[in-house]
Amino acid sequence: MTAVMFIVFLVCLVLSFPVAIAMGIAAITPGIVDPTFSADVVYIIRAMVVGIDSTPILAIPLFILSGTIMAQGGISGKLFDVFAYFLGKRTGGLPCAVIVTCLFYGAISGSGPATCAAVGAMTVPLLVSLGYEKSFCSAIVATAGGLGLIIPPSISFVNYALVTGTSVTSLFTAGILPGCLIALFLMAYCYFYCRSHGEDKAKIAQNCAALHSRSLGRVFKEGFWALLSPVIILGGIYSGIFSPTEAACISVVYAVIVSVWIYRSVSLKRLWSLILESVQSCAPLCALLALATAFSRVLTMLNAPQALAEFISGSIASKVSFLILLNIALLILGMFIDGAPAILILSPLLMPIAANYGIDPVHLGVIIVCNLTIGLASPPFGLNLFVASSTTGSPVMEIGKKVIPFILMFLIALILITFIPQISLCLI
Repeated sequence: MTAVMFIVFLVCLVLSFPVAIAMGIAAITPGIVDPTFSADVVYIIRAMVVGIDSTPILAIPLFILSGTIMAQGGISGKLFDVFAYFLGKRTGGLPCAVIVTCLFYGAISGSGPATCAAVGAMTVPLLVSLGYEKSFCSAIVATAGGLGLIIPPSISFVNYALVTGTSVTSLFTAGILPGCLIALFLMAYCYFYCRSHGEDKAKIAQNCAALHSRSLGRVFKEGFWALLSPVIILGGIYSGIFSPTEAACISVVYAVIVSVWIYRSVSLKRLWSLILESVQSCAPLCALLALATAFSRVLTMLNAPQALAEFISGSIASKVSFLILLNIALLILGMFIDGAPAILILSPLLMPIAANYGIDPVHLGVIIVCNLTIGLASPPFGLNLFVASSTTGSPVMEIGKKVIPFILMFLIALILITFIPQISLCLI
């Protein structure tokens, strides 16, 4: 019956059904084929309701809303100015400042594509005007934009926690060092690229002089409220003052205060359209989560996770071999499947298998999310490639060529994260 479910699921995908609808059809298939099977249509509907009837899921639309408000509020530009002030004069300093901006903005938006779009729209035209190649700049934001999936608060980690029962706070904490490590590897490539290809030092010096003429105090003052956002959100979570869901509520209130009354870059009238925009972004994800819950429960009733765990444990002798195959499979899937459905489908199946090899569920979550983050920027179908292309005007294939060295640096970091669990777990 499990095989029938997956065949129906794959056929629906081939026929271009939305992933959520494909999972729903596959979930009701066993009940249709075998009327005695307890997972009938009523059970599926109840499982869908239970899947979204939880407090943690509220964090997803709220983080999306706060990220949307801050994107409209020009937060990315103010963050970039702060980092460019310190890094701009160094070799590869401005591209590195873009990566650090993505790192911090990811802690505000919680979304890879949102980070790519917001940071790319502001920084790429500036870097191009300073002599950097447009496709290279687009490749930076396409790759570094994915850090929004790893740096807390991450919507991907919330999705993983919802379907596996893992602590959201632990996942957020585990994402800090891997995200910073990946950013350092990407910055190292930017340094060597700019050193070997050269930079227009005169234009860069002129831009840095204009930035420094505003004084550190003024630049820091303008970027202070943007820098304070992740401090408030993450500091409150890790100190135990509020839960991740409450942090999402606070992030929305903070985003409104900063964007409407401090920076005055968003009007009160504009807020309603931003709320509608966030609802449109969140609704498909919530439907996907509801149907993924029903899909995974039916699989559990069929003992599919346990059977798969026994099969893989009997076929793969060592933990190292399993981790290598896991990374290869996730990297390939990440090129073709969006991160949210991949997490919701695969995580419940992989949990018992990883447990057999003694892999911590938090570490497993970091591995899954890091792999799928690479898929966001991987040719030919990486979502961030298309986001960067539409934002900067560079052809997707040109960005795809320039992004390959960044992906290689990402892979080196992924190997370290996979085989040195302490990178993810030492802060928990």
